[in-house]
Amino acid sequence: NVPLDDPKTYELLARGDTLGVFQLDNSGMRALLTRLAPTNFEDISAVLALYRPGPMEHIPRYIDNKFGRKPIEILDERMKPILEETYGIIVYQEQVMQIAQVMAGYSLGGADLLRRAMGKKNPEEMARERPKFIDGAKATHGIDLRKAGEVFDLLEKFANYGFNKSHAAAYAVVSYQTAWLKANHPVEFMAAVMNCDIHLTDKLSVYAEEVRRGLGITIVAPCVNRSEAMFSVHDGQVVYALGALKNVGVEAMRMIVAARGDRPFVTLFDLARRVDLKRVGKRPLEMLARAGAFDVLDPNRRRVFDSLDALTAYSAACHEAAGSSQVSLFGEA
Repeated sequence: NVPLDDPKTYELLARGDTLGVFQLDNSGMRALLTRLAPTNFEDISAVLALYRPGPMEHIPRYIDNKFGRKPIEILDERMKPILEETYGIIVYQEQVMQIAQVMAGYSLGGADLLRRAMGKKNPEEMARERPKFIDGAKATHGIDLRKAGEVFDLLEKFANYGFNKSHAAAYAVVSYQTAWLKANHPVEFMAAVMNCDIHLTDKLSVYAEEVRRGLGITIVAPCVNRSEAMFSVHDGQVVYALGALKNVGVEAMRMIVAARGDRPFVTLFDLARRVDLKRVGKRPLEMLARAGAFDVLDPNRRRVFDSLDALTAYSAACHEAAGSSQVSLFGEA
């Protein structure tokens, strides 16, 4: 039910604000989007097809034609309905086939053979296809040899570059949908994107910068009482994931979150009693302390860091006692 004409989505695309958007998030593509300023779905599909080695050289012409800075030049009026959506430039393989079908009476099967011959630049096949195309253009529409040759040369030039439109359109749907999500639900979208790359610390720092500065969204620092193992959303804010910290596994953090349940930890000793810290591991606990995840229980990070061995020993004693049905000397808090 995502509308394909959402103004906020096209404004986002025109700003190049597409970090995290499918197929549109690299720096080169984002710079291109600010120049092209997509205004419809066809623009998104075309930019995905053109942003590749070879066809990239036609991008400036596409942009100039789109904004009327240069006249749209089409060799023959019969090609106009086929090339209108791409401002007179052949972008897709299907356009090559359509032109052969409309101009020279090719069947779709024959047009596909022509496209493949052009794409492979097979001289023997091309030698057979050129007179076939020229004769077909004359027989179908009475087009003279010179004009038919120009059209054939044009097709040959673009056939090697042409992208499959059915692929480009399918990619464009996902690109548009993810752009729509970012434009209309930025907090949830960025939390989801960060979850996709939760193990890639370098990418997470780029996303975090985008959330804070690019989108003006608050990121809640990692906290054993507020964070989940994965990135989450609370009150319009992104809550940093415990599992996203360097050298901290998501599964180990799930143990902490599961032990917390709906009762926040009160003290470090309360956490040690409820979570088997030995199973969490020393290195993850050290990273949690350094990141300030225990600040809510004790704001002195050095003191927390230095007490981790004692806390782990206490936690082990509590869990061994519980496992052997013994009652702890200190009881339950």
